[in-house]
Amino acid sequence: MLAIPQSDGAKTVTARISDTIKAQIAEGVYPPGSRLPSSRALAADLGVSRTTVTAAYEQLAAEGYLEARQGARPQVPSGLRMDLPVMRQGVQAPPTRLSEFGQRVVGLPMHRRPETDTPVADFRYGDLAASDFPTLTWKRAVDAAILRRPSRLQYGDPSGSPELRSALQGYLWRARGLRCDPEQIIVVNGSQQGLDLCVRLLLNPGEPAVIENPCYAAARDILLATGARLIPRAVDREGMRTDQLPPARLAYVTPSHQFPLGSVMSVSRRQDLLAWARNCGAYVIEDDYDGEYRFDVAPIPTLQTLEGARNVIYLGTVSKTLSPALRLGYLVVPQALSQAFRAAKRLADRHTPSLEQDALAELLTSGAYERHVRRVRRRNGERRTALLTALQKSQLRDEVRIVGAEAGLHVVAWLTRFPMDQETMLVSAARAAGVGVYPITPLYDPSSISDRPDHPGLVMGYASLDDRDITRGIEHLSAVLKAVAARPPS
Repeated sequence: MLAIPQSDGAKTVTARISDTIKAQIAEGVYPPGSRLPSSRALAADLGVSRTTVTAAYEQLAAEGYLEARQGARPQVPSGLRMDLPVMRQGVQAPPTRLSEFGQRVVGLPMHRRPETDTPVADFRYGDLAASDFPTLTWKRAVDAAILRRPSRLQYGDPSGSPELRSALQGYLWRARGLRCDPEQIIVVNGSQQGLDLCVRLLLNPGEPAVIENPCYAAARDILLATGARLIPRAVDREGMRTDQLPPARLAYVTPSHQFPLGSVMSVSRRQDLLAWARNCGAYVIEDDYDGEYRFDVAPIPTLQTLEGARNVIYLGTVSKTLSPALRLGYLVVPQALSQAFRAAKRLADRHTPSLEQDALAELLTSGAYERHVRRVRRRNGERRTALLTALQKSQLRDEVRIVGAEAGLHVVAWLTRFPMDQETMLVSAARAAGVGVYPITPLYDPSSISDRPDHPGLVMGYASLDDRDITRGIEHLSAVLKAVAARPPS
């Protein structure tokens, strides 16, 4: 809808309409080839006579900004070029003044996706193959949800629809051994919002929070944006180290499949972590981001299933099973926190979109979701085998150490032949050759120098690639690393 500036007495309404349309054409609101509203529709929107709008359109056509034809809406000429600077309407914007939270947010890295010109294979972790999405099943579920539309369109429950929370209760008990009441479940817009709600509700600026090192970068960013004082803890084959944990308000962990290194937190460390939480009154956020994918071992029980886990908040998502674009996740919170999370969710965005909730509930109750999970688990197991086989057959087999392959949708490849200071150069060389690889360094806390690795590491996702692309990608990566190794030292 066009908005014209208020009259200053110097210009007619027709002239003001004409100037505003010129400015919008110049700014790309109406690009070359696009059509403007009809004179009748624009007159109704602006509350002026149709004659006034027609006169403005005729003036613009006379100046070459529009093409007018009887019976058709005016169109911006396809070859029109706007080389003159645009005079924006309104007063000059005041200097930006951000809150302390805003200043912390703009200071965080954006983690933009790097582009390759002719990608051979992009091993970006977190991406899924579009062919794996159950398109027809999801369409049927959405269609069914639309046909069940209520007589009145209204806001839903901030915690999530009762149908979805009930379906999730059953699924979590079947798939993860987690018992809870539907009232403990909060449906969120992906795990990112779930983390944000946890941190906002449970942590004040300046208070300490324990994180794994390395860890999921977006979780660290949320904590930093809130003003938390981070306590990074090293990770080894038994997960995050829990010995001599200092007092804190919160801990964020990925115990079933540590991100990114892939280790499983041992039972003794899980018990130590829960005892620590009880003793200092802290809450533990358990991010079970890819608990559905176990290949060589049985599924790992969640922290919430252990005795004494009353301070654990479970975080789940469908981003690794259906699609990260759906933005559907869920929290299982202690009963005492249910009302606080419900209120915070209402303030954040009222509730997660109802149509997607209803469709997911349909998939869960019909059994289609678990059938889909079994299918994509098999398919990703094949991709994993293709990746490990390609690495074993390549020239990298004696120069790369793979960790975290037993579960999840990514592995970490340690390039043991190269020193750490060559990581950036290696990644750039691979991308120049059309292979998207991603360094592990940004996942380490920059203040913990002692925890940093000695060799470059690549976090390699495979869930979006087919077997042929995986093999070609490893072949090209092998050639790149061989060429780099052959260069004379600078």
